[in-house]
Amino acid sequence: MNDCNEEKDLLPIGKITGVHGIKGDIKVYSYAESLTSFESVIAIDGPILLRDSTGFESHFTAIRVKPHQQKILLSLKEITNRNMAQSLVGAEIIISRANLPELEDGTYYWFELIGLDVFTTDDIYIGRVESIIPTGSNDVYVVKNPDEKIDTETLIPALKSIVLSIDLAQNKITVDLPEGL
Repeated sequence: MNDCNEEKDLLPIGKITGVHGIKGDIKVYSYAESLTSFESVIAIDGPILLRDSTGFESHFTAIRVKPHQQKILLSLKEITNRNMAQSLVGAEIIISRANLPELEDGTYYWFELIGLDVFTTDDIYIGRVESIIPTGSNDVYVVKNPDEKIDTETLIPALKSIVLSIDLAQNKITVDLPEGL
């Protein structure tokens, strides 16, 4: 039985999208920013938790992680053929947040930012961070106001000059929007 705190400590980091070869390798779409980020939380010979669409959870052991085209190939000790691997397609790979590397002060994981409320310096509510777009130079927060009848979004560049503060405890981001934004 999962208690509420235990569930909050779990985080999906990828989804099984297909199989590769006859030995049971699985193709994974990673939610992590890079293969290095994915590999840093998946320990070889370490436990892997998979959760299917019904919520059923299974434990496996990772034996190999490698890049493959735009995805990742993952080999699990307990999966030895294509048919076994096919049964896992659609399942998410779940990790404990405690396995994530520590970030520098002022740096956040996307999952920490998505869902935060965004306010101007005048305490005017703009909306909630719905998603984040990586642009190369800086991320862009996609902010939507669920109270508005028209489905509009505000795109806010994640720059120090615009994003003045992020308060995870208060579930709040304060921004100083330039004219016209």
